[in-house]
Amino acid sequence: MADQELLLTDVPLAEKADWKDLPLLPEPAEKEPFNAATLPQGDVATATEAEVLKSGDGVKLTADVDFFKEESTKVADLSDSEKKALEEFKQLIQEALNKFEFTSPPPSLPAKVEDTVSEAVVEKTEEPIDDALKLSNKEEPLKSEAKVSETNEDKGVENTEKSNETTPPAAEKVLVAVKTETAVDDDGAKTVEAIEETVVAVAVSATAPSEEGVDKNAANSEPTSAAPEEVSIWGIPLLADERSDVVLLKFLRARDFKVRESFAMIKNTIQWRKDFKIDELLEEDLGTDLEKVAFMHGSDKEGHPVCYNVYGEFQNRELYQKTFSDEEKRQKFLRWRIQFLEKSIRKLDFTPGGVCTIVHVNDLKNSPGLGKWELRQATKDAVQIFQDNYPEFVARQVFINVPWWYLAVNRMISPFMTQRSKSKFVLAGPSKSAETLLRYVTAQELPVKYGGMSKDGEFETCDSVTEITMKPSAKHTVEYPVTQGCVVTWEVRVVGWEVRYGTEFVPSQEGGGGGGYTVIIEKPRRVVAASDPVLSNTFKTSEAGKLVLSLHNPTSKKKKLLYRFKTKSL
Repeated sequence: MADQELLLTDVPLAEKADWKDLPLLPEPAEKEPFNAATLPQGDVATATEAEVLKSGDGVKLTADVDFFKEESTKVADLSDSEKKALEEFKQLIQEALNKFEFTSPPPSLPAKVEDTVSEAVVEKTEEPIDDALKLSNKEEPLKSEAKVSETNEDKGVENTEKSNETTPPAAEKVLVAVKTETAVDDDGAKTVEAIEETVVAVAVSATAPSEEGVDKNAANSEPTSAAPEEVSIWGIPLLADERSDVVLLKFLRARDFKVRESFAMIKNTIQWRKDFKIDELLEEDLGTDLEKVAFMHGSDKEGHPVCYNVYGEFQNRELYQKTFSDEEKRQKFLRWRIQFLEKSIRKLDFTPGGVCTIVHVNDLKNSPGLGKWELRQATKDAVQIFQDNYPEFVARQVFINVPWWYLAVNRMISPFMTQRSKSKFVLAGPSKSAETLLRYVTAQELPVKYGGMSKDGEFETCDSVTEITMKPSAKHTVEYPVTQGCVVTWEVRVVGWEVRYGTEFVPSQEGGGGGGYTVIIEKPRRVVAASDPVLSNTFKTSEAGKLVLSLHNPTSKKKKLLYRFKTKSL
């Protein structure tokens, strides 16, 4: 199938579309709300049907939606309802900090133990009471005091043994009281009264200490409540300055400004970070085996850092086995991916108006595809974590070298995606990948392997690149003025090449140097696509003139021409 490009533009994002739209693996997005594990979701809008435009090299798919524009991170730019939600959110967080809700351990069980003790006292006291009542109702005359004492002593011993096994010390006090009262009084009813009074007294004495303890604990906790706990996320306190507002806005937007849901999300995130030991993970050495799988390189035209995810690296069987062969290795991959994201986030600017999102370029060239279960599962786990704990960090998702089947799947699931989600998606087939990336990333920031000119060498990122579109079957020349006595260095690239290229130096007529003859630096030749993508050269001259690059595009397609120059004095 011919190379295709699907360009999906922007609208407000649903709660769950942020990381779900960013599969670490070429796996179609699922039909679930924003919180794939919980990201909030707004209304699901039906996608506009793509237009099919027949062109020379195949089919181009475009969606009739607007390009994505990030929401402001400045409080002053928020609507009144959004400002109100932010204030309510901050109040909830302040209350939670005052109560130590973010870091306090699970509640202990002293209250339950106390209840158990009380129940045990009641159970053990019922038996002697019933025995006493039986004695009072008997028709036979009461036996002598000695015999009654003896009987009750025996019962007391038995009950004491039982209570020693199952009842706390408080129960023993009850039984001793029963024995004493029976020995003193002959009247069974009186005995019962004495027992009841004793039981009440003991029960009160058993609970009294715990109440005092509660009062003491409350008194001790009063000074603590005056100093709220301090909780930070991504190195920024939850309530400190303007940067805190930027962080809180991410959670609010992830939940469509629903305060309670946003609070639950940030609370769960903080607990997850604690359980996952993020601070320790940042210091952990996980090796360099996966440094080519995901890496940061340069920025886009709006200043967002760009992350490249290269799935084709997993075609290396040794690397694949080393990364996914068992559960332990998959967990290590997950930790590495989270560590990589955490380090990337720490470099963002959380000041209002600053750049605090990342552009992701997902290269599907030679991707293992959906057949690799281990990779799919690891990716799914990572995406789930990102959705739940890293809201609103994706500025745009650009998928390049997309196979035809992926485009087809995307068209099928498009109606189930929110408009905001689709607005962050850009998909391009192999022949359109470089051209698509150059829309969002300048040539000097784009790696050579992806159609740019960013590489180690004479030039740096600050040396801008000129971009020109060459018409089909047309010639194009680039002239660069050269002053007397200097060294000129240049780089030139045509995306996809298949172009004739040559270079020459033409002396200035006023200079008279070299007898006014043109100097051929590089003879015109055909440069094929398989050639070195970036051609560079140097020319030293003692006279003024101009450097001329001559290019001829014999094909029927437009070509993107990139070039830059630099001069040094002799």
